[in-house]
Amino acid sequence: MNTNEGIGAFSMNAIRNVYCIGRNYTLHAEELGNAVPREPMVFMKPTHAVTVLHEMQELPLPLRQGAVHHELELVIRIGAKVEVGMSADQVINGFALGLDFTLRDVQDELKKKGHPWLPAKGRLHTAPITPFVEFPGYEDIQETPFSLYRNDTLVQQGIAREMIFDLNTLIQYISSQYGLDEGDIIFTGTPAGVGPVEALDRLRLEWNHKVVGECTISERASQDH
Repeated sequence: MNTNEGIGAFSMNAIRNVYCIGRNYTLHAEELGNAVPREPMVFMKPTHAVTVLHEMQELPLPLRQGAVHHELELVIRIGAKVEVGMSADQVINGFALGLDFTLRDVQDELKKKGHPWLPAKGRLHTAPITPFVEFPGYEDIQETPFSLYRNDTLVQQGIAREMIFDLNTLIQYISSQYGLDEGDIIFTGTPAGVGPVEALDRLRLEWNHKVVGECTISERASQDH
């Protein structure tokens, strides 16, 4: 994954919907004490949560709201309206790595009350992504490892073939339930190893052992109280 091979200039306006998949790796579901889902667990983030990592070396997060956890994910971009039976190879026109930052303490309280996850998942800068590059094909992406380092220590590592629901399943499920079209992106779920970040932490995202994005965490200003 070479960021010099990006597909044109990235435009934030090009993103239509940001779909996210929860609990799509068995070990991650187990590490948080959650049941493994029987069908894709879909939620959404606002487009305003998305930012491109190479454009912002410092990433401000609401750290005073309790624990904020990193969740490394493979992100795919849809390049055409999805119809019944269409495959990942037919509709994906780019991929990236992303971080689904989660305000874990806030999320735990929301779960207790049965409230939506937006305050825990949808804050500004909680969906940073690397630049999109050309999709190499379903078979290739299934076998390529991706990793997250926190302060030079490996904290998460995944591979797409370990997903509970693969890319083809996710595309067909989301399109049939909610619709999928050009400009939609999907955060496909996080492998095990999620954990808290702190101010001044340095995060490094790697695809096939090559660096594709980096950022330094900072504390977001008090307006998030």
